[in-house]
Formats: sequence, C-alpha cells, structure tokens
Amino acid sequence: MASCADILRSEFPDLDGELFATWTGILHGGGADFESVDELEEAVGALLREVSQDTKDDSAIREICQRLFNTLQLDEGQAQRCSQVLLDAPIQLSQITDGYGDASADLLPGLLLKRGQSSMVNAKKLEKAEARLKAKQDKRLERDSLKSSGPVVLEEASASQASSKKETRMESSGKNKSYDVRIENFDVSFGERVLLTGADLNLAFGRRYGLVGRNGLGKTTLLKMIASQSLRIPSHISILHVEQEVAGDDTPALQSVLECDTTRESLLREERDLTAKISSGRGEGTEGARLSEIYAKLEEIEADKAQQGEPVLASVILAGLGFNAKMQQQTTKEFSGGWRMRLALARALFARPDLLLLDEPTNMLDVRAILWLESYLQTWQSTILVVSHDRNFLNAVATDIIHLHSQRLDMYRGDFENFIKIKEERLKNQQREYEAQQQYREHIQVFIDRFRYNANRASQVQSKLKLLEKLPALKPVDKESEVIIRFPDGFEKFSPPILQLDEVDFYYEPSHYIFHSLSVSADLESRICVVGENGAGKSTMLKILMGELAPVRGIRHAHRNLKIGYFSQHHVDQLDLNISAVELLARKFPGKTEEEYRHQLGSYGISGELAVRPVASLSGGQKSRVAFAQMTMPCPNFYILDEPTNHLDMETIEALAKALNKFRGGIILVSHDERFIRLVCQELWVCENGTVTRIEGGFDQYRDILKEQFRKEGFL
Repeated sequence: MASCADILRSEFPDLDGELFATWTGILHGGGADFESVDELEEAVGALLREVSQDTKDDSAIREICQRLFNTLQLDEGQAQRCSQVLLDAPIQLSQITDGYGDASADLLPGLLLKRGQSSMVNAKKLEKAEARLKAKQDKRLERDSLKSSGPVVLEEASASQASSKKETRMESSGKNKSYDVRIENFDVSFGERVLLTGADLNLAFGRRYGLVGRNGLGKTTLLKMIASQSLRIPSHISILHVEQEVAGDDTPALQSVLECDTTRESLLREERDLTAKISSGRGEGTEGARLSEIYAKLEEIEADKAQQGEPVLASVILAGLGFNAKMQQQTTKEFSGGWRMRLALARALFARPDLLLLDEPTNMLDVRAILWLESYLQTWQSTILVVSHDRNFLNAVATDIIHLHSQRLDMYRGDFENFIKIKEERLKNQQREYEAQQQYREHIQVFIDRFRYNANRASQVQSKLKLLEKLPALKPVDKESEVIIRFPDGFEKFSPPILQLDEVDFYYEPSHYIFHSLSVSADLESRICVVGENGAGKSTMLKILMGELAPVRGIRHAHRNLKIGYFSQHHVDQLDLNISAVELLARKFPGKTEEEYRHQLGSYGISGELAVRPVASLSGGQKSRVAFAQMTMPCPNFYILDEPTNHLDMETIEALAKALNKFRGGIILVSHDERFIRLVCQELWVCENGTVTRIEGGFDQYRDILKEQFRKEGFL
C-alpha cells in the first residue's frame, strides 16, 4: 500500500514543501486520534479542496481521505516512512543551529520548499485543523487517564416495593401462616437501568416455577433481590439461594451436607435447652407451649427421620450429583470450584427450604447428574424458583413458567412447551386485535377526511373526531427480536485426514492414566458431541486435539491448513473485564476500524451501548457472546467448543445450533444440553474408563443406559 506521502504527492503534485511537511506531520503525529474517515475528512478535507483548486469534487476528496485513513492503520515503522521528504540539497543542521540558535526552527519549513515553489497554505484553515487535532488528542488523553485511574466500579442492583398496610399488620401480629409468596407492585433496577417496573410475583407453595427470558434482562438480579429480602417476604418462610460454592475446609463432604439444615439444628438445640430447664425445675411455665410448637415444626420437616435416615438421604443426594463413596469422605478443601458448587446444591436439596432459588443449576452438572436432578426435583414438596435455559430440564421440572420481558413478569401454567404454545397464540391474538383497531381507526379517518369541509356533515365529523380522541393509544405488538448468529466460512475445503489421534496415551501423573490407546478422528463434515461424567477427561481430550497438551505416547495428526477456534467453558477467565468489548477485540486483533469491531460484536447480539460498557457489567450470557465474537474473528475452519451453551438464553442457543448446522467446517463439542445435542450432533462420543466410545444409537441410547444405572444403584 502507498504511504501517506506517496498519496499526497500523486494526488497533489504541485503541493509546496511547507504544506506537505505540515500535513504529513498532522497525519502521522495524530493518526491514532482519527477513529473514522469522517473525523479525518473533517480535519483536512477543507484544506485538500482548497489546494486542489476545484479540480476534485467531494467524492474524490472523500476517496483520498479513505486511502489516507487506511494507510494510517499500518504499523509504526511504515508510518514513520510516510513522513520522509526528499530534499533538493543536503542540509547541515549543525551549521544552522550554530548560526541561528532557537530561531532555526522557523527556517526549516522554508528549506523544505523546492526551487520555484511558493506556499499555497491558508494559514487560518491550517490553524483550525491543528486546533481540532489538539482538542481531539486532549480528549483522548483525558479518556485514557480515566480508564487507567483504577479498577471498574460496577453498578449495584436495587429494589423498591409499594407498602401494604394489610400485609404489615398480618406480619406484625403473627397471623400470617401461609407459605405462598406474594410480591406486588415492585421495581428492580441495576444502576440506572430499570429491569422491572410495577411487577407482580405470586408463587404458590409446592409449585415449581421456571424463570425464563433473554440474557441481560435481570433474572439473576431478581433472584438476588428475593434472597437478600430486598423485596418483602414473610419472615417465617425460609429461603435458600444456591449462588456461591461451599468454602474449602477440613469438613468431609457428607458431614458438610448433614450440618447444613440450620433450621432443624436450631429447633433441636432449643428443644434440648427447654427440656433441661423443665427437668431441673427452672421452668417459667411457658416452656410447654413452646415445646408443642417446636414438636409440630419438627414433625413438618421430619426430624425423626433425620435422626435415623437422613445420613442415607444425604449420601443419596451426593451420589446422584456425582460424588462416589470415596469422594463423600474427602474434605471440602480437596474439591475444585465446580465440585464445591455441586456440594452447595446438595446442601440446599438436603436442607429443604420453603423457597429454593436455583440459578442455572445444570451449568455445573454433566448429563448423568442432570437426569438425576430432574427426577429428584419432580418429587419436591416446597416451592422452587429456577432460572434455566435448558429446555428439556424445564419440561421435566417446571409446573409453571414466568416470562421476564419488557420490564414485566408474565405467568404461564404448564411446562416450557406449553408456555411456547400459549405465548405464540397470545401474540397472534394481539396482532389480530392490533390490525382490527388499526382498520377501525382508518375507517373513521376516511370519513373525517371525506366530509371535513361539508357543512351538512360538520356535527358528524366532530363526533368522529371526539371518538378518535377517546380511543386508547394504539400500540404495536411487543415482539422480541430474532437472534441471528453467523459463523464465517469463506475458506477452501481440503481433503482428510483433518484431525486425528492414533493410539494416544496421556496422564498428568504416571500412576493415573487419563487415556490409554485413544484413537479418534474428525473431518470438515464432522458434527461430534462428547459426553461423560465430570472428571472423565472430556476437556483434556479437547486440549490434546488442539495440540495444547502433548500425548505421552501415540500420534496427533492435524492438516497443515487446519485453523481451530476454541471456546472454553471458563471463557470469562480469559476476558479482560475492565475494558469494553470493542477495546477487547482491538487489543486482540489490532489494525481494524471501530466499525469493523462493532460489526463483529453485533453479529452476536452485542450492539449499541453494550459494546462500549465494561465487560464486567455484562450478564453471563452477554460475556459468552463476546467470547464467540473473539473466537470467530480469525475465521477458523474447525471449532472445538467446551460447554458453549452455558449462560446463553434459549433463543441464542437455537440460533447457535442453526449457525453450526450451516457452518461448512468441522465441529467437536462438549455439552450437557440435550436439545442442543439433538439439534447439532450426528455422532455421540462417550468419554469414560480412559477411552472414548461411539454410541451408535445416539442420545436416546445414552439416556437409557444412564437410567438403567440409576435403577441398579438405587439413586431414583
């Protein structure tokens, strides 16, 4: 590509040396401050038009500015070459400085003039251009100083609720014994963004509610507001929110679960104290009534069973979530973060609170544990409110669906499939009603326009005008925008073998082999899903396939043209949370315009102000979308995806499945989402016992195998 100097010389051959040197100095000294072609044209366009002496029109000037802008995107070394000037004669700078001192600086522009040239620069316009550039540089420095001044301060969530005198009286009198949850007319905000306004939430005791909605609308925030009791909930209702992993200490996993039922433990402790008082003759006469209340409460939570059978129940819960007998005796500090989250879920299931809040519980589980959890929650006696984007999980567990959209909550009876059916029917009815109202208004308006100036119809026209004014405001149907994802696939096909492992052994420690004699292969037509229990080696196999881990024995073969895109289940750890998504891509892939970065992010739903907000302030699903935008920027021809659906909403999962099906390259993915697996995958690999086995019957066969194991082991 030609340098800036070449472009200026070729387009303006009569440009004098002084103006030439000034412009190249402006372009290269402040090139980084021009964020778009428009800004560059604003700075130098008027001067270019003047120098051209009307020989170039606006489109020609725009084209020159575009070429200059593209050149400024090159590396610094090339930019430095742009500022070189060929002189007619050598200049001895030492002689100039000796003879003139500081005044020599004013002579240099004149020396750069070629013989016979006179300056054509308009001094005033040049001063304005330099002033605009200096202002832009000052603004950039100020913005950068603000960014580097410290870590990003995240906004905080808040909730407000209209007061109810009736509820306040019932709560203070202790007469409210209902375990139903009624939260009426409340608002929830996150910083300045309103998430819910004038919303109502009614949870009937014993029912299981699935909370669904697009990423970033406030589902997790709503759970946190309920758990923290920022929204009013009767004090006698116990709430447990599975949010943080269990702290690591010397407590065995099984004991950690048994100790978590704090309500039962406190009641038993109080019962022992009261009994001791009565036995020692220190009672005050009120102990008997209190003991009756305690016994009634203990009977409700089956305290007798806790003395004899609950260690067994705790063990069954842990086993269902993947803890074998040896793991149940390990201390909590020996487990990774993912296993401690499972332990937190086990404690919540054992504690049996009146209201259980779960936020994406399947994200931390493998397919086997998800199937067990579905079966276990179907017999749950108290209330559940669960945020999940796993369609099959909601169909198995939920009795009701709560849809969060447009800053409100809509309730639907039935599972997720029933919700989809009813919601679509509602939208159709609303559309028909909207169109009917529109036609009615148009009919009235036609009458008014026809007889507006007819004196005989004046009273009728006035009547119609008043009728129009009284009609309610006509609002179009509120439809959620369709999610569209596209994976770039502008690459040439090449013949197999593409990627394969041949007789591979691998271990982290010689005493424990992860894989032994592993042989697998994939090509550009592959649609492979890998399943298996957590810890079986799924992620390890993906890293061997990518070449990040070297086999201890055996061969990894990859085609020389293979270009792999990798999505990690821990993608958040790889993102700089203190900068915006646009800046993230600019640092990872420098040399492109901001418009290109925004277009890439927009392809994955990160548009508008989301693209310039700190990544830390985005929801889990939005961070996943940023990771997808980053992964696809180099246009890979083969994708290896480790739990890509975690945190994504259902609409995005469906769009992701469609995009992968249209993609012309190869795919190997690890997933626990049954519907996603069925939509995308044509092969199913099961990772277990140090090897990988292909299941010919697909996911149905694998599901039947797991259920048979549950029955044999007595976990159901």
